[in-house]
Parts: sequence; C-alpha cells; structure tokens
Amino acid sequence: MSFFPGTDPEPGDASSCNAVETLIVPNAKDLGGFEVRRALPSTKRKLIGPFSFVDRMGPVGFRPRHAIDLRARPDIGLATVTYLFDGEIRHRDSLGTTMVIAPGDINLMTAGRGIVHSERSPEELRSAERRLSGLQTWLALPDGAEEIDPDFEHRQSGALGAFDGEGVRARVLMGALHGARSPVTLHSDTVYADIALAQGARFSVPADIEERALYTIDGTLVVSGQAFAPEQLLVLRPGDEIMATGGAGGARFMLFGGESLGSPRHIWWNFVSSSRERIEQAKEEWRTGRFDIVPGDEEEFIPLPGR
Repeated sequence: MSFFPGTDPEPGDASSCNAVETLIVPNAKDLGGFEVRRALPSTKRKLIGPFSFVDRMGPVGFRPRHAIDLRARPDIGLATVTYLFDGEIRHRDSLGTTMVIAPGDINLMTAGRGIVHSERSPEELRSAERRLSGLQTWLALPDGAEEIDPDFEHRQSGALGAFDGEGVRARVLMGALHGARSPVTLHSDTVYADIALAQGARFSVPADIEERALYTIDGTLVVSGQAFAPEQLLVLRPGDEIMATGGAGGARFMLFGGESLGSPRHIWWNFVSSSRERIEQAKEEWRTGRFDIVPGDEEEFIPLPGR
C-alpha cells in the first residue's frame, strides 16, 4: 500500500540504491547523570538544513527522587526545539518563562543574541517512578537573524499539523509537509515531522526539501530495499523523491531538514555563530556574569567549559 505516489526502485537501478548518502550512528553523551545519543554534529556531517544538533533523550526510567537537573546555561545564535514522546520537563529561561512540556507538545526557544535556560524534572513528579523519551534539536539561525531578540514559543499537540491514512500517521512539528502545516515559527525554510508507518505502508520524502534526513525511532524502516534499525540517522541524497517503507512490525521515524544556510557555522558548547569573534565574546560574557539570570532558578549554573 502506498500513501503517496512514487516510483519503486527497479532491480539493478544503481541510483535507486544510493538513497542514503550518509549513515550516522549517534554517540552516547553524559549530561550529568542523564545520557543522550547525539547524532549531530558528527565527524560525518555538521548541518542538515538549519539543524545543527540532534540529541535523542531516552527512553529511560527514573526511580523516585531521581531526576533530570540540567542547570542554567547560555545559548546564542540558535533556536532549540524540544519534543517528547513520553514524560515531562519543566523549562525555565531568562525571559521569565516557566513551562512544563508534555508529550506531543513543542517548545521552541529562540536564543538569538542570548538567552539562559534550565531544564529539570517537575518537582511535583519527582516522588514517583516515571519515564522520559524524546528529542532536542538545535536550528542554527540564518544570516541576518543570528542576533534577533530572544523568544519562547509553546505549542500544544492539538495545534500541530497532521495527516493520517493508508497505514501512515504523521504530525508536522515545523513547516509544511504533504498539505499539512504547523503554526510553529520558522526562521528559515524548515521541515520537521514525526511519522509512523504500519508494516508495508509507504511514505514519499519530497524531493523539494533541499537537505533532509531521517532519524529512526522504533521498528524497522526500509529505504531503497535496505532495512534500518532504531537510533540511526540517515542523511538522504538530495534532489530525488525517496520512498520509505514500514518493515516488519512497522516503523516510526523523524523527518527533518530544510534549506541550506548558505554559509558555515561555528559551534562551541551552546554557542552557534557565523563569526568566531562572536563566540569568543559570548564566552567572556558568560565567564564574567553578563548574561541574564533565570528567575526561579538563580542558584545553580553550568560554568564555562575549560575554566
């Protein structure tokens, strides 16, 4: 069954077998008692469209009184997108925002010229066992928008775009895809979607997304006859419509990408910029306490690395 029209690869067609340009297996990173799998940046690829950072959180279980406590830290030149499959996180930032994100919701925090934020398990949930699973991604801001004012946007699950049919269920988190559109603010051409396929169901990845990738979450995803297990990042060849199929038991994956920024970005810690000098300035500002504080979370912060 096919949800969208597309041409199946022909036997012996070499180009149809090279749909996956680069395969990235994420590296485990310890964020202070909480491990994530980091797919971007990697030695193989730094950016996919505006996406400069992809962290897979969990799935992980927490015993009572065990929690996520990511202390206050600064960002510049980027926008973070937090999306959960399971669990809850309380976000606080130097704009005065306090927001608990639930599964299916979107938090978009635009750092611009500078913001400070923390993420912690909600205090009211810490006495119970609980699970957490989701992703946090960074989008590098385009030329001309790197120093915009910081901002925060929360969108509940029901406000996001979606489509459903012929074994395909999709939620459009950012941008537009196959007629469905998300209301989340875009700083550049961006597509981000959560897609589930029943076994044998097919989904066409549009050719007009300049740079695009798939991150496998659950099940088995088949692309051009090759099966991919969970927790892999598939960077797709540009320029062609590519068909993804649910393998045995179906598949769930994230589609993300968009327009290339057109100029390189430097990444150091939580600072992203087209200018190395701007990153050095941000280092000095954090070291000397010139960033704003996070109301309600003023006591703890992460020092500048290497100091």
